Amino acid sequence: MSHPMTLSQLVAIARGDEPADLVLTNARLIDVISGSIDLTTIAIAGSLVVGVGGTYRGREAVDLGGRYVCPGYIDALFTDPRCIDFIAVAAYGRTTTATGDVRLLMDLRTDVRGRHVLIVEDIVDTGYTLDYILSLLRPREPASLKTCALLRKPARLKKKLEIDYLGFDVPDLWIVGYGLDFQERHRALPYIRTLPSSRASSPP
Repeated sequence: MSHPMTLSQLVAIARGDEPADLVLTNARLIDVISGSIDLTTIAIAGSLVVGVGGTYRGREAVDLGGRYVCPGYIDALFTDPRCIDFIAVAAYGRTTTATGDVRLLMDLRTDVRGRHVLIVEDIVDTGYTLDYILSLLRPREPASLKTCALLRKPARLKKKLEIDYLGFDVPDLWIVGYGLDFQERHRALPYIRTLPSSRASSPP
């Protein structure tokens, strides 16, 4: 486990003088106070967001392609000490058909052994991605491992998964908005909707 950073170290990272652990580019950030949505860059050191909107150096960098980052909504629900980390996987590649071949693009930086872990997903479609993440984290011996998803498509599930905290079940239609896209379009809609069937040649 890494030692806590000093204030001077955090300031140096925020100024771009020292590298952050992770830099998220093209992140659509939701201001939980004003409700505004901005495309920006975020620097993360340890479990802290140390800079937003600046020019940062990073040991790792992930281009979110306009996807939403809204940890404030989750933070507001917890009063106990917690750490937010990111894992990046790819399930579709350049196709729109899930084959079950999931690749790890970026692993966690946090040691989850003995810690309570909550995996947060936007949508569970076939279940391949979430099943892969669960199989990746279970051998690391977390104290508990639970899942949370905003949306689930029961008709598309290929893996039998129990979602501990579920927002809504949705029909087998292409869902866009609030970070979900169709051919990189409609991702920035501030609400969730379906596309007419004529607009999508195959489900995501």
